[in-house]
Amino acid sequence: MRPVKATAVAVTAALAAGAASVAAGRLASDAALKALPGRPLPTEPRLTVHGTAAGQVVLTRHLASLRPGTYGLAGDGSHAVVGPVLDRAAHSADTVVRRLERVTHGTLSPGDAVWLTPNLYVGDPRGALGLDHADVDVPGELGALPAWSLPGNRRTWVIAVHGLGTTREHALNLMGFLARRHFPVLALAHRGDLGAPRSPDGLNHFGETEWRDLDAAIRYAVRHGADRVVLLGWSTGATMALHAADRSGLRDRISGLVLDSPVLDWQTALRALAAARHAPGALLPLAVRAAQGRAGLGLGPDGGRAAFDPARLAVPTLIVHGPGDTVAPWRLSRRLAARRPDLVSLHTVRDAPHAAMWNADPGAYEEVLRRFLTPLM
Repeated sequence: MRPVKATAVAVTAALAAGAASVAAGRLASDAALKALPGRPLPTEPRLTVHGTAAGQVVLTRHLASLRPGTYGLAGDGSHAVVGPVLDRAAHSADTVVRRLERVTHGTLSPGDAVWLTPNLYVGDPRGALGLDHADVDVPGELGALPAWSLPGNRRTWVIAVHGLGTTREHALNLMGFLARRHFPVLALAHRGDLGAPRSPDGLNHFGETEWRDLDAAIRYAVRHGADRVVLLGWSTGATMALHAADRSGLRDRISGLVLDSPVLDWQTALRALAAARHAPGALLPLAVRAAQGRAGLGLGPDGGRAAFDPARLAVPTLIVHGPGDTVAPWRLSRRLAARRPDLVSLHTVRDAPHAAMWNADPGAYEEVLRRFLTPLM
């Protein structure tokens, strides 16, 4: 082969390999950038229903199906609520028996593929919990954002915002608790959610742009009578709350933050989600670079990190997080709490997956939340 021809072949092969690597990195980044609201994250394993009986459901034995607490059990066209593992039931080497609290809709049949979800309720506050509410539209920069507005007689509102893999139904877990304490609650659907505008590029931005929808919700609350607001966020919703507390023109109205499983490092979260989709380790750096190029993540003057600077926190903050989170590292929450012990309280929850800290022990979670909110009422 002539030298010129050999060089051309080598260059062509290198370009083809480079293009393939870029495409593979782009595909790996989809696990996070295109995570659909209400669909399980790739870190959540699929389980199989092996049978049901009175008040019981038999599931594939897995670390997930052995978790303590109460969870939604979702399938294609079905939703149920399962309680703790039944110690006295007839388990096997391959299955585990949990208490079946209720079947919300659909049916559970042997062979069904299901997954655990933090969402115990489906529908709206009235249908799920019997709570009066109004369906409102919050004016956002991309268009109207649907929200549930629950009345209360306090001048401090709670604005709840969900994160990766869930919808505003996630907030239903805490609405009864908040309603009993007479907080007005605004539960927001943000860009990319059903009924809300799409992000211009159709991608998730780990809160870096979505926080503007939360800012719009703060403005809505203030226009409708809120003197102060507490921001309650899960996952990237917690990230949005941190960005809003740092950047919002109404940040002086924010009196507290409640951060459940906050995503404090989008690169680590993206790698975890891509790896859960079985992306080879060699592709994970490419996935991060692809995400930066596609979504512009971390490209601002401060790299998008200013909101996570402990020195910039200005309001009481409760972080609820635990070492079982494989998406958002608990160590980062511990570090933030250690850097600002004057403002930040960390409540650690063991054996709970990402954004499901309440599910592992609802009573303990709500008691910690009650103590945090009481001075802010």
